[in-house]
Amino acid sequence: MAQPDIEAVKAYLLDLQDRVCAALEREDGAARFREDRWERPGGGASVHGGGRTRVITDGAVFEQGGVNFSHVHGATLPPSATAQRPELAGRGFQALGVSLVMHPRNPYVPTSHCNVRFFQAEKAGAEPVWWIGGGFDLTPYYGFDDDCVHWHRTAKRACDPFGADYHARFKRWCDEYFYIKHRREPRGVGGLFFDDLDERGFDHCFAFLRSVGDRYLDAYLPIVQRRKHLPYGERERDFQLYRRGRYVEFNLVYDRGTLFGLQSNGRTESILMSLPPLVRWRYDWRPQPGTAEARLYDYYLQPRDWLAGEKQP
Repeated sequence: MAQPDIEAVKAYLLDLQDRVCAALEREDGAARFREDRWERPGGGASVHGGGRTRVITDGAVFEQGGVNFSHVHGATLPPSATAQRPELAGRGFQALGVSLVMHPRNPYVPTSHCNVRFFQAEKAGAEPVWWIGGGFDLTPYYGFDDDCVHWHRTAKRACDPFGADYHARFKRWCDEYFYIKHRREPRGVGGLFFDDLDERGFDHCFAFLRSVGDRYLDAYLPIVQRRKHLPYGERERDFQLYRRGRYVEFNLVYDRGTLFGLQSNGRTESILMSLPPLVRWRYDWRPQPGTAEARLYDYYLQPRDWLAGEKQP
Protein backbone atom coordinates (compact mmCIF):
# COMPACT_ATOMS: atom_id res chain seq x y z
CA MET A 1 0.00 0.00 0.00
CA ALA A 2 1.38 3.40 -0.99
CA GLN A 3 2.63 5.62 1.80
CA PRO A 4 1.22 9.15 1.98
CA ASP A 5 3.04 11.59 -0.31
CA ILE A 6 2.69 14.81 1.65
CA GLU A 7 4.66 16.84 -0.89
CA ALA A 8 2.26 15.77 -3.64
CA VAL A 9 -0.70 16.79 -1.47
CA LYS A 10 0.91 20.16 -0.78
CA ALA A 11 1.64 20.79 -4.46
CA TYR A 12 -1.96 19.98 -5.38
CA LEU A 13 -3.41 22.23 -2.68
CA LEU A 14 -1.25 25.20 -3.65
CA ASP A 15 -2.28 24.77 -7.28
CA LEU A 16 -5.94 24.45 -6.29
CA GLN A 17 -5.74 27.71 -4.36
CA ASP A 18 -4.21 29.44 -7.39
CA ARG A 19 -6.84 28.11 -9.79
CA VAL A 20 -9.80 28.92 -7.56
CA CYS A 21 -8.61 32.45 -6.84
CA ALA A 22 -7.98 33.18 -10.53
CA ALA A 23 -11.44 31.93 -11.51
CA LEU A 24 -13.22 33.88 -8.76
CA GLU A 25 -11.35 37.07 -9.67
CA ARG A 26 -12.45 36.68 -13.29
CA GLU A 27 -16.03 36.16 -12.16
CA ASP A 28 -15.97 39.22 -9.94
CA GLY A 29 -14.35 41.43 -12.55
CA ALA A 30 -13.52 44.26 -10.15
CA ALA A 31 -11.68 43.12 -7.01
CA ARG A 32 -8.59 41.01 -6.52
CA PHE A 33 -7.42 38.78 -3.71
CA ARG A 34 -5.00 40.22 -1.20
CA GLU A 35 -2.40 37.66 -0.12
CA ASP A 36 -0.77 37.31 3.28
CA ARG A 37 2.01 34.76 3.61
CA TRP A 38 2.52 33.82 7.22
CA GLU A 39 4.76 31.59 9.26
CA ARG A 40 4.78 30.34 12.82
CA PRO A 41 8.31 29.53 13.97
CA GLY A 42 9.23 26.27 15.66
CA GLY A 43 10.95 26.07 18.99
CA GLY A 44 8.64 26.72 21.92
CA ALA A 45 5.54 27.37 19.81
CA SER A 46 2.78 24.79 20.21
CA VAL A 47 2.10 24.93 16.47
CA HIS A 48 4.51 25.86 13.70
CA GLY A 49 4.34 26.00 9.94
CA GLY A 50 2.74 28.53 7.64
CA GLY A 51 0.34 29.30 4.89
CA ARG A 52 -1.10 31.67 2.31
CA THR A 53 -4.23 33.57 3.25
CA ARG A 54 -6.03 35.25 0.34
CA VAL A 55 -9.00 37.52 0.93
CA ILE A 56 -11.17 39.45 -1.53
CA THR A 57 -13.30 42.39 -0.33
CA ASP A 58 -15.69 44.96 -1.78
CA GLY A 59 -15.97 43.28 -5.15
CA ALA A 60 -18.69 43.67 -7.73
CA VAL A 61 -19.92 40.13 -7.04
CA PHE A 62 -18.22 39.05 -3.82
CA GLU A 63 -18.65 41.28 -0.79
CA GLN A 64 -16.01 39.24 0.98
CA GLY A 65 -14.39 35.86 0.65
CA GLY A 66 -11.26 33.96 1.46
CA VAL A 67 -9.28 31.09 0.00
CA ASN A 68 -6.68 29.83 2.46
CA PHE A 69 -3.85 27.33 2.28
CA SER A 70 -2.07 26.16 5.42
CA HIS A 71 0.48 23.52 6.40
CA VAL A 72 1.01 23.32 10.14
CA HIS A 73 2.71 20.96 12.59
CA GLY A 74 2.12 20.50 16.30
CA ALA A 75 3.30 18.44 19.21
CA THR A 76 -0.21 17.42 20.33
CA LEU A 77 -3.49 17.05 18.47
CA PRO A 78 -6.13 19.46 19.84
CA PRO A 79 -9.38 18.13 21.34
CA SER A 80 -11.40 18.81 18.17
CA ALA A 81 -9.20 16.35 16.26
CA THR A 82 -9.31 13.57 18.85
CA ALA A 83 -12.99 13.78 19.81
CA GLN A 84 -13.81 11.08 17.26
CA ARG A 85 -10.48 9.25 17.62
CA PRO A 86 -9.45 9.33 21.29
CA GLU A 87 -6.75 6.71 20.69
CA LEU A 88 -4.70 9.43 18.95
CA ALA A 89 -4.56 11.75 21.95
CA GLY A 90 -1.00 12.80 22.71
CA ARG A 91 0.32 12.32 19.18
CA GLY A 92 1.97 15.04 17.18
CA PHE A 93 0.47 16.00 13.86
CA GLN A 94 0.75 17.79 10.61
CA ALA A 95 -2.22 19.18 8.73
CA LEU A 96 -2.50 20.56 5.22
CA GLY A 97 -5.57 22.04 3.65
CA VAL A 98 -7.34 24.57 1.48
CA SER A 99 -10.45 26.15 2.95
CA LEU A 100 -12.62 28.75 1.27
CA VAL A 101 -15.80 30.69 1.94
CA MET A 102 -17.37 33.17 -0.47
CA HIS A 103 -19.98 35.70 0.69
CA PRO A 104 -21.68 37.31 -2.33
CA ARG A 105 -23.13 40.81 -2.43
CA ASN A 106 -26.38 39.92 -4.21
CA PRO A 107 -28.80 38.07 -1.87
CA TYR A 108 -29.85 35.82 -4.74
CA VAL A 109 -26.32 34.39 -4.99
CA PRO A 110 -25.70 31.75 -2.32
CA THR A 111 -22.77 31.69 0.04
CA SER A 112 -20.51 28.73 -0.65
CA HIS A 113 -17.90 26.81 1.31
CA CYS A 114 -15.31 24.24 0.27
CA ASN A 115 -12.57 22.49 2.20
CA VAL A 116 -10.12 19.72 1.38
CA ARG A 117 -7.55 18.63 3.95
CA PHE A 118 -5.01 15.97 4.89
CA PHE A 119 -4.05 15.03 8.46
CA GLN A 120 -1.28 12.83 9.75
CA ALA A 121 -0.90 11.91 13.41
CA GLU A 122 2.62 10.97 14.35
CA LYS A 123 4.38 9.24 17.25
CA ALA A 124 7.98 8.09 17.61
CA GLY A 125 8.30 4.37 17.04
CA ALA A 126 4.80 3.98 15.59
CA GLU A 127 3.35 4.02 12.10
CA PRO A 128 1.78 7.38 11.23
CA VAL A 129 -2.01 7.49 11.11
CA TRP A 130 -3.40 9.61 8.28
CA TRP A 131 -6.77 10.59 6.87
CA ILE A 132 -8.45 13.06 4.55
CA GLY A 133 -11.54 15.20 4.98
CA GLY A 134 -13.48 17.94 3.28
CA GLY A 135 -16.40 18.61 0.99
CA PHE A 136 -18.44 21.56 -0.18
CA ASP A 137 -21.83 22.97 0.80
CA LEU A 138 -24.19 25.70 -0.37
CA THR A 139 -26.04 28.28 1.76
CA PRO A 140 -28.73 30.13 -0.23
CA TYR A 141 -30.77 33.03 1.06
CA TYR A 142 -33.38 32.70 -1.69
CA GLY A 143 -33.60 29.22 -3.13
CA PHE A 144 -33.89 28.03 -6.73
CA ASP A 145 -34.53 24.39 -7.56
CA ASP A 146 -32.22 24.35 -10.59
CA ASP A 147 -29.35 25.72 -8.49
CA CYS A 148 -29.82 23.01 -5.90
CA VAL A 149 -30.06 20.26 -8.53
CA HIS A 150 -26.94 21.50 -10.31
CA TRP A 151 -24.99 21.70 -7.03
CA HIS A 152 -25.87 18.17 -5.97
CA ARG A 153 -25.46 16.74 -9.46
CA THR A 154 -21.90 18.10 -9.57
CA ALA A 155 -21.24 16.68 -6.10
CA LYS A 156 -22.42 13.28 -7.28
CA ARG A 157 -20.13 13.41 -10.30
CA ALA A 158 -17.21 14.08 -7.97
CA CYS A 159 -18.06 10.93 -6.01
CA ASP A 160 -19.21 8.42 -8.63
CA PRO A 161 -15.80 7.10 -9.78
CA PHE A 162 -14.75 6.27 -6.22
CA GLY A 163 -17.55 4.28 -4.65
CA ALA A 164 -21.15 3.43 -5.40
CA ASP A 165 -22.15 4.60 -1.93
CA TYR A 166 -19.96 7.70 -1.72
CA HIS A 167 -22.47 10.31 -2.81
CA ALA A 168 -25.38 9.11 -0.69
CA ARG A 169 -23.09 8.54 2.27
CA PHE A 170 -21.32 11.91 2.17
CA LYS A 171 -24.46 13.85 1.25
CA ARG A 172 -26.18 12.44 4.33
CA TRP A 173 -23.12 13.24 6.46
CA CYS A 174 -23.20 16.82 5.12
CA ASP A 175 -26.89 17.20 6.03
CA GLU A 176 -26.15 15.95 9.53
CA TYR A 177 -22.95 17.94 10.03
CA PHE A 178 -24.11 21.37 8.82
CA TYR A 179 -27.03 21.40 11.21
CA ILE A 180 -27.43 24.20 13.74
CA LYS A 181 -28.60 22.22 16.75
CA HIS A 182 -29.63 25.15 18.92
CA ARG A 183 -31.78 26.50 16.04
CA ARG A 184 -32.99 23.08 14.94
CA GLU A 185 -32.37 23.95 11.31
CA PRO A 186 -29.82 23.17 8.58
CA ARG A 187 -27.30 25.83 7.61
CA GLY A 188 -28.10 25.42 3.92
CA VAL A 189 -28.96 22.87 1.25
CA GLY A 190 -25.94 20.67 1.85
CA GLY A 191 -23.57 19.02 -0.58
CA LEU A 192 -20.74 16.76 0.57
CA PHE A 193 -18.94 16.25 3.85
CA PHE A 194 -16.47 13.53 4.81
CA ASP A 195 -13.81 13.14 7.48
CA ASP A 196 -11.42 10.52 8.90
CA LEU A 197 -11.37 8.85 5.47
CA ASP A 198 -8.51 6.41 4.80
CA GLU A 199 -10.24 3.48 3.14
CA ARG A 200 -8.64 1.76 0.12
CA GLY A 201 -5.29 3.44 0.63
CA PHE A 202 -3.61 6.76 0.02
CA ASP A 203 -3.76 6.79 -3.79
CA HIS A 204 -7.52 6.26 -3.77
CA CYS A 205 -8.13 8.87 -1.06
CA PHE A 206 -5.85 11.45 -2.65
CA ALA A 207 -7.61 11.00 -6.00
CA PHE A 208 -10.98 11.48 -4.30
CA LEU A 209 -9.74 14.60 -2.49
CA ARG A 210 -8.64 16.03 -5.86
CA SER A 211 -11.97 15.18 -7.45
CA VAL A 212 -13.87 17.09 -4.76
CA GLY A 213 -11.52 20.07 -4.87
CA ASP A 214 -11.59 20.26 -8.66
CA ARG A 215 -15.41 20.15 -8.82
CA TYR A 216 -16.01 23.17 -6.60
CA LEU A 217 -15.79 25.74 -9.40
CA ASP A 218 -17.94 23.55 -11.67
CA ALA A 219 -20.58 23.51 -8.94
CA TYR A 220 -20.52 27.16 -7.90
CA LEU A 221 -19.71 29.38 -10.87
CA PRO A 222 -22.79 28.53 -13.00
CA ILE A 223 -25.00 29.46 -10.04
CA VAL A 224 -23.17 32.75 -9.56
CA GLN A 225 -23.50 33.55 -13.25
CA ARG A 226 -27.26 32.87 -13.24
CA ARG A 227 -28.03 35.00 -10.18
CA LYS A 228 -25.50 37.82 -9.84
CA HIS A 229 -27.44 40.31 -11.98
CA LEU A 230 -30.91 39.71 -10.47
CA PRO A 231 -32.36 42.94 -9.07
CA TYR A 232 -32.92 43.13 -5.32
CA GLY A 233 -33.96 45.67 -2.71
CA GLU A 234 -33.59 46.42 0.97
CA ARG A 235 -35.95 43.60 1.95
CA GLU A 236 -33.76 40.95 0.32
CA ARG A 237 -30.57 42.54 1.63
CA ASP A 238 -31.96 42.65 5.16
CA PHE A 239 -32.90 38.97 5.03
CA GLN A 240 -29.46 38.06 3.68
CA LEU A 241 -27.77 39.80 6.62
CA TYR A 242 -30.14 38.10 9.07
CA ARG A 243 -29.41 34.66 7.63
CA ARG A 244 -25.69 35.34 7.70
CA GLY A 245 -26.07 35.31 11.46
CA ARG A 246 -26.78 31.58 11.23
CA TYR A 247 -23.50 31.14 9.34
CA VAL A 248 -21.62 32.88 12.13
CA GLU A 249 -23.33 30.81 14.81
CA PHE A 250 -22.46 27.52 13.14
CA ASN A 251 -18.84 28.41 12.45
CA LEU A 252 -18.12 29.63 15.96
CA VAL A 253 -20.02 26.92 17.83
CA TYR A 254 -19.72 23.73 15.78
CA ASP A 255 -17.31 23.92 12.85
CA ARG A 256 -14.44 21.45 13.29
CA GLY A 257 -12.00 23.50 11.22
CA THR A 258 -12.63 26.67 13.22
CA LEU A 259 -12.35 24.82 16.51
CA PHE A 260 -9.19 23.02 15.40
CA GLY A 261 -7.56 26.30 14.40
CA LEU A 262 -8.45 28.09 17.62
CA GLN A 263 -7.57 25.14 19.88
CA SER A 264 -4.20 24.69 18.17
CA ASN A 265 -3.34 28.38 18.57
CA GLY A 266 -3.55 28.94 14.83
CA ARG A 267 -3.52 32.26 13.01
CA THR A 268 -6.74 33.94 14.12
CA GLU A 269 -7.13 36.26 11.11
CA SER A 270 -6.93 33.29 8.75
CA ILE A 271 -9.28 31.13 10.82
CA LEU A 272 -11.99 33.78 11.08
CA MET A 273 -11.85 34.96 7.47
CA SER A 274 -14.87 32.69 6.93
CA LEU A 275 -17.14 35.15 8.75
CA PRO A 276 -19.20 37.61 6.69
CA PRO A 277 -18.39 41.35 6.75
CA LEU A 278 -21.92 42.43 7.74
CA VAL A 279 -24.57 40.55 9.70
CA ARG A 280 -27.76 41.22 11.68
CA TRP A 281 -29.52 39.48 14.52
CA ARG A 282 -33.13 40.08 15.56
CA TYR A 283 -34.95 38.81 18.59
CA ASP A 284 -37.39 35.99 17.77
CA TRP A 285 -37.87 37.07 14.15
CA ARG A 286 -40.02 34.87 11.93
CA PRO A 287 -40.85 35.21 8.23
CA GLN A 288 -44.36 35.98 7.12
CA PRO A 289 -46.17 32.87 5.83
CA GLY A 290 -46.30 32.59 2.07
CA THR A 291 -43.26 34.79 1.41
CA ALA A 292 -40.05 33.88 -0.37
CA GLU A 293 -38.30 34.12 2.99
CA ALA A 294 -40.70 31.58 4.53
CA ARG A 295 -40.15 29.26 1.58
CA LEU A 296 -36.45 29.09 2.41
CA TYR A 297 -37.37 27.57 5.77
CA ASP A 298 -40.34 25.49 4.67
CA TYR A 299 -38.88 24.02 1.51
CA TYR A 300 -35.17 24.60 0.94
CA LEU A 301 -33.92 24.11 4.49
CA GLN A 302 -35.35 20.61 4.57
CA PRO A 303 -33.05 17.67 3.76
CA ARG A 304 -34.19 16.12 0.51
CA ASP A 305 -32.90 14.12 -2.42
CA TRP A 306 -32.46 16.84 -5.02
CA LEU A 307 -31.60 14.26 -7.68
CA ALA A 308 -34.68 12.08 -7.16
CA GLY A 309 -36.10 11.03 -10.50
CA GLU A 310 -32.92 11.69 -12.48
CA LYS A 311 -31.73 8.83 -14.63
CA GLN A 312 -28.52 7.35 -13.31
CA PRO A 313 -25.63 6.90 -15.77
